[in-house]
Amino acid sequence: MKQTWIAAVTALGLASPALAADEVTLQLKWVTQAQFAGYYVALENGYYDEAGLDVTILPGGPDIAPTQVIAGGGADVVVEWMPAALAARENGLPLVNIAQPFKSSGMMLTCWKDAGIETPADLDNRTLGVWFFGNEYPFLSWMSSLGIKTEGKMEGSVEVLKQGFNVDPLIQRQADCISTMTYNEYWQVIDAGVTPEELVTFKYQDQGVATMEDGLYVLEQNLSDPAFVEKMSRFVAASMKGWKWAEENPTDAAMIVLDYDETGAQTEAHQVRMMGEVAKLTAGSNGALDPADYQRTVDTLLAGGSDPVITKAPEGAWTHAITDAALN
Repeated sequence: MKQTWIAAVTALGLASPALAADEVTLQLKWVTQAQFAGYYVALENGYYDEAGLDVTILPGGPDIAPTQVIAGGGADVVVEWMPAALAARENGLPLVNIAQPFKSSGMMLTCWKDAGIETPADLDNRTLGVWFFGNEYPFLSWMSSLGIKTEGKMEGSVEVLKQGFNVDPLIQRQADCISTMTYNEYWQVIDAGVTPEELVTFKYQDQGVATMEDGLYVLEQNLSDPAFVEKMSRFVAASMKGWKWAEENPTDAAMIVLDYDETGAQTEAHQVRMMGEVAKLTAGSNGALDPADYQRTVDTLLAGGSDPVITKAPEGAWTHAITDAALN
């Protein structure tokens, strides 16, 4: 696998010392952490340089929406979850998925076992913490598939607690369950002194309503420019080389991420653990979006009950043009 990506980057053209590197600005979905290790590895290990690219990585945060950044011209390519990208596309921002480094979803619902929750049916008449700003879509689709409304805590319905990006609602017993990622918030619960035996988790991937996370998206109009397509092909090839190196060297990859964390908020233990979990999600992806994964995402979003994420099947929302060039 590693040799494939080395060959791909080389074939796409090394930078000549006499030529200026092509600039690429990447907007991340969240703060600097191992969730994005592949890009920081590609930057640190010189894979972008080898591909003739001058890459700037912009961290995200609670007040940063990648879709707004790219719409305003602040980035060439963004890391975004597919539900938010497809919703933005239907609302007039023509985003196109050009690569899908994450093969599996890391989203899950983490619940107190002593609340009597053992199966998804037991979620009825509970208070559930849910992330919004586009992250609520898989949850709403899941509840719809279970026949559970989201109109308040009562039989046949749940109360949806608008969850911030922390685990306080669970720890403080304000909610029976909260949204967590396998690589992040779940471990914050554990670090707060809770044992895994006290918890029950439901992975969206296992419930059949997982939607694609952390894909790479560009504006559709830019794909009509051959120079942009060629530049993105080099970017994806170098990025995937970074991701495969990170999978094989998780501890070293976590250390690289820490070096780029300008906030100083991340810890070595948390990032090493996060990288180990993220590697499980990127494993099995060569960068190309699996059409079956895309279709499952679309079907899940269209099944969102009375307030679906998208109202019709998208057209032209993804392309293999970039990954075909990067792989070949």
